[in-house]
Amino acid sequence: MKRNYYIVSLIMLTFFVISFLTNVIGPLIPDMINGFHLSLTLVALLPFAFFIAYGVMSIPSGMLIEKYKEKKIMAVGFVVAFLGSLMLAVFPNYLTAVISLFLIGCGMAMLQVVINPLLRTSGGEEHYAFNSVLAQLIFGLASFISPLVYSYLVLQLKEGSHTGIISTFRSLVPSDLPWISLYWVFTIICLLMILIILFSKFPKVELSKEEKVGAWQTHVMLFKQPVVLLFFIAMFCYVGTEQGVANWISQFLSTYHGFDPQTKGADDVAYFWGLMTAGGVVGLLLLKIMDSRKVLISFTILALICLSAALFGPARISLIAFPCVGFFASVMYPIIFSLALNSVNEHHGSFSGILVTGIIGGAVIPLIIGWLGDHLGLRSGMFFLYITLGYILSIGFWAKPIITNKTIQLFKSKEQP
Repeated sequence: MKRNYYIVSLIMLTFFVISFLTNVIGPLIPDMINGFHLSLTLVALLPFAFFIAYGVMSIPSGMLIEKYKEKKIMAVGFVVAFLGSLMLAVFPNYLTAVISLFLIGCGMAMLQVVINPLLRTSGGEEHYAFNSVLAQLIFGLASFISPLVYSYLVLQLKEGSHTGIISTFRSLVPSDLPWISLYWVFTIICLLMILIILFSKFPKVELSKEEKVGAWQTHVMLFKQPVVLLFFIAMFCYVGTEQGVANWISQFLSTYHGFDPQTKGADDVAYFWGLMTAGGVVGLLLLKIMDSRKVLISFTILALICLSAALFGPARISLIAFPCVGFFASVMYPIIFSLALNSVNEHHGSFSGILVTGIIGGAVIPLIIGWLGDHLGLRSGMFFLYITLGYILSIGFWAKPIITNKTIQLFKSKEQP
């Protein structure tokens, strides 16, 4: 099939937008606490609302795609995210923030389910691995940029800049909630994406039997298999760890080291995502020469060391160690996903849906940290991450994939007929 470079570019842009809207929640947490006068538990309900949407929408979205096809679901996904962004921009309060983030999360979940099979079809199956890696790099780039955009907007509004867009935001945004300007930016981005998708011609996507999302009975049957449940918990722990660190970095640095969350805090979250992207590239190279389980064990141990340095070290060390956790966490998602799919013989489409549903860990773990933080202090609350990282570490010892990752392909290919 001929490659459709326009649709591949549109998918890459969608990956960028998903990440831009998703991974800015962490830097906003200190502002949300101050602006809405929240406890750590209440503010943790905001990322909870966002990520629980993945649990609600992932499997139903796969079923809706088979009926309404990719273009309509992508458009609807951005419409839902547009409504969520506009709601918070126009009515900035805690209740609308919870509803808004749930709606944005629903939209992002719908998009995530659409774009991976669409990328395989549009970019060509033989190029899918390369395109998937490129998409992850673009995803990481957006995660790096969004906290910097937030910091720029807030500082410009505080300093009284009179440039065109800033003066417009000043008339729309409450003076004590300058971070709401970011949701006006999200509203505009979603509207532009709706228009782009409506005017785009999509290819027909033919899913193989293994890629299709099966009936509810298939999911129930899979969940009865211990290995499926174990990898669902693994994905739950990974996303919970990722968001549990990213969401609380800024507040931790502010609480224990006095760093300004709108500058140093936001920058550190940006570096967390930036180093996660860099770590992904290093991880790809290591997976060519090492068993993926050994890579997972090594990187998880190093992540635990960096987390300890971040939680117990002095201000300067903490500032460096938090982004380093991101670097070593970078390989966890792709390795867990590949080990999981390579551990079952059939129903890979349904199993993928179950794994994506595990993203609700990003809702639950930060909430647990916030609740513990209210009662024991945020540093003690973040001790919970030792449990989730400990489980991820254990995967390297108990995982028994049917197919292991191929290493040093150049030499092994000569052995194949």
